[in-house]
Amino acid sequence: MNLFITHLASDPYFFFTWILIVIFSICVHEYAHAYTALRLGDDTAAREGHLSLNPMVQMGPTSLFFLALIGIAWGSVPVAIERFQQRWAGAVVAAAGPIANLALCMAFGFLEAVFGLLFGDELAPEIRIFLRVGGLANGVLFVLNMLPVPMLDGWSVFAYFFPAMRRVSPGAAQHVTLLLIVAIFLTPLGAMIWTTGNVVARLFAGVFSLILGV
Repeated sequence: MNLFITHLASDPYFFFTWILIVIFSICVHEYAHAYTALRLGDDTAAREGHLSLNPMVQMGPTSLFFLALIGIAWGSVPVAIERFQQRWAGAVVAAAGPIANLALCMAFGFLEAVFGLLFGDELAPEIRIFLRVGGLANGVLFVLNMLPVPMLDGWSVFAYFFPAMRRVSPGAAQHVTLLLIVAIFLTPLGAMIWTTGNVVARLFAGVFSLILGV
């Protein structure tokens, strides 16, 4: 398996496009968590500077390093669930990040359709690649983060509907997360997440193209 950083030599445009879009998308994802938490009564993330698109705040140097090395990164914001007055608030805050990525996926699909309408076959390949990578990255981030796995947003969302999930011990949760990481790299699961994210992205692009008559 080749490391993502090898694209720096073989396809530098894709390398920097992916890094730029993933950084932006993760920062928007984490901002959505922080903003939603603030609106629902928890200002922890806001007080610690997470109402920002600064990747050093939302992701940190280790995440940025691994993004360049293997093409995968992460972010996090602190949330104090005991500050919420509503039982459903934690699930809403957790869902806000993936929903932000889904909205970005939709936006990239819309832009791809608009540019296709305006320029057709004359659209520069670099622009087309940028828009498609934007849709793909956000589709993948949405699908990945909605998996019902500890440390991912989907766990908190599904735990609201299935209370038994909230009784899983921290030790067991860490093991499940570790198994997911291994599965992504060593089993077809990683390809399935990638493919599903791409299907979501192409669906948006296709719908907007039909609406605009491209």
